[in-house]
Amino acid sequence: MSTVFDPTPQIFELPAVLDLKAAPALAACLAALRGAPLALDAGRVERLGGQCLQVLLAASHGWRADAAALTLSQPSPAFLDGLRLMGLTEADLTSEEPAA
Repeated sequence: MSTVFDPTPQIFELPAVLDLKAAPALAACLAALRGAPLALDAGRVERLGGQCLQVLLAASHGWRADAAALTLSQPSPAFLDGLRLMGLTEADLTSEEPAA
């Protein structure tokens, strides 16, 4: 039996409010999805707090360690503003799979 690798990323929709209360659930969801290509849909995000940003940064490091793609999809202006306010860019949260 052979396993077929599907390079199409799964889409995970981030909640509108990424604050202290959302951090534990976000961490658990991302941990369950680790190891496979993932697109974070940030289109609904209205507020990005430091705790969830830490979770997203940790996820980015995890996906890089696994050599799996982690991308952002349709980041909202509020999401991008939150990144900029904390001195980061979209590139800090993404991990592209290395070319074979």
